[in-house]
Amino acid sequence: MQLEKIVNYHKALADPTRLRMLLLLSQGEMHGQALAEKLSLSQPTVTHHAAKLREAAMIKERRDKNTVYFTLNPEFIQAGADASLKFIFAKGAEEMEDLSASDSLKNSVLRNFFAKDGRLRQIPAQYKKKLIALQYMVEQLEPGRVYSEKEINEFIKQYHEDYATIRREFIMHQFMYRDNDRYELNPPEVWTRWEDVK
Repeated sequence: MQLEKIVNYHKALADPTRLRMLLLLSQGEMHGQALAEKLSLSQPTVTHHAAKLREAAMIKERRDKNTVYFTLNPEFIQAGADASLKFIFAKGAEEMEDLSASDSLKNSVLRNFFAKDGRLRQIPAQYKKKLIALQYMVEQLEPGRVYSEKEINEFIKQYHEDYATIRREFIMHQFMYRDNDRYELNPPEVWTRWEDVK
């Protein structure tokens, strides 16, 4: 997990109201009105805090007519905590050097394979570089959201015309899970990590 994502994770947690919301949701799914009542807050305030938690992938939401229900996203909460510990307790300067070497490879791939308008010039042939490009794209998707195949195709077309190949790569490398033409991001810890490719 990149440093920026770790920081955003902690920013989302750095609010007593949001921590109380997570505590309430640990008991099960709740709708916004119930959360507002239990926290003695207005509905718009709950919606604001829920949006911050959703952006950090800590909660999921589903709509049923006019009611929005919230649930915890424990895999992403755990992934953020694990990434923080791993970063803080990195084993000495050697790992810090590895981090900066990884960052420079990633930046080089993003610079060389993505045009200024954000489009992918070509799918990298080298496995590690291809994984970097795929990961960059899936990181733009919303965690916890279920996408239709058409929505995923439209998303990929923003980057490259060959949406079928890239969609297949997302599944093959565990970035996404597919069930009856419905697609959802997997937790980052199950993704095929380019950092682990020799």
